[in-house]
Amino acid sequence: MPIYEFGPQEIRPLSKTTFSQVRMQERRDLQRLLRANVSVIAPDTLVISEEFGDWDESHRRIDLLGIDRNANLVVIELKRTENGGHMELQAIRYAAMVSTMTFERATEVFARYLTQIGRAGTDARAQLLDFLGWDEPDEDRFAQDVRIVLASAEFSRELTTSVLWLIERDIDIRCVRLQPYDLNGQVLVDVQQIIPLPEVAEYQVRVIEKKRKEREAHTSTRDRTTYDLVLGGRLLTRLPKRHAIYQVFRHLVENGIAPKDVARHCGALANRALVWVEGEVAGDEFRRLATDVRAQEGRTFDSGRYFCGDDELIRFNGCTYAFLNQWGGRDFEDVMARLRDTFPDKEIAFTPSE
Repeated sequence: MPIYEFGPQEIRPLSKTTFSQVRMQERRDLQRLLRANVSVIAPDTLVISEEFGDWDESHRRIDLLGIDRNANLVVIELKRTENGGHMELQAIRYAAMVSTMTFERATEVFARYLTQIGRAGTDARAQLLDFLGWDEPDEDRFAQDVRIVLASAEFSRELTTSVLWLIERDIDIRCVRLQPYDLNGQVLVDVQQIIPLPEVAEYQVRVIEKKRKEREAHTSTRDRTTYDLVLGGRLLTRLPKRHAIYQVFRHLVENGIAPKDVARHCGALANRALVWVEGEVAGDEFRRLATDVRAQEGRTFDSGRYFCGDDELIRFNGCTYAFLNQWGGRDFEDVMARLRDTFPDKEIAFTPSE
């Protein structure tokens, strides 16, 4: 439906135009303006990076990366084209790539972005915590989902069909149309969320939630059991598996067991349990060095699969170690039992939380 100008004597429809016709560039203009006013297309979102591409063996970059009030990551892709291209495929790829981001990693990314936009003195960690309404970081609540926002002048039928199918599969993805108009040389933009339509979004959410629960009732086998640990008389409660096994690893190293000696008892995952570099370094430097080391070995380093935060890295005898954070049910139980039985004097006990 067109937009009208109400004049003194008549009502006139505004002329549709295109971003290319008004010489607006995708990155120089659209991205820059929306970066500073992201609520236009993604309300309650904080931009934490622009042109984000911190992954191995890829030159692809997310236009804007944000975080919402529920601590979910938000991948925002922009196009000035008339059909949206294949932006939904790009966005899904990007969402998968950032899905393992931790709070500490997001803080580092946000700090770099603040420096990039001329706010180097801002405390990225404090601002992120304030935005989320948290007193302290909570990794178990952080980035539990990744939302996708596609913003374009128009969307092809092929693209919208794909998006609707993804929504039915419980992917939080939406299309926001940016239609420019010309008013005597002034550019006006009509911003409309077209999928899902705002007026039926709540109904769609209820339908999707119902379908999701039905699918989970039939197919879900994921074990979300948390564990209570006793480590040398110290009690830790209700830890997810990956945090429980990390605490056992850290406990053993802090009690004099070399990290590589601990890793030897990690069963089928022993060869992947550790990544290490020479020197005692912090997070950013560790990721850079680890990437270089793996490249020399003909392999890649996915930092999202390891505990790589500054306060998570383990320093031991002049080296810095990152411990794997991917532990399934059988691997977890097997390795926990191996470590408990191999080092009985370290007083390790674990039981499922009640």
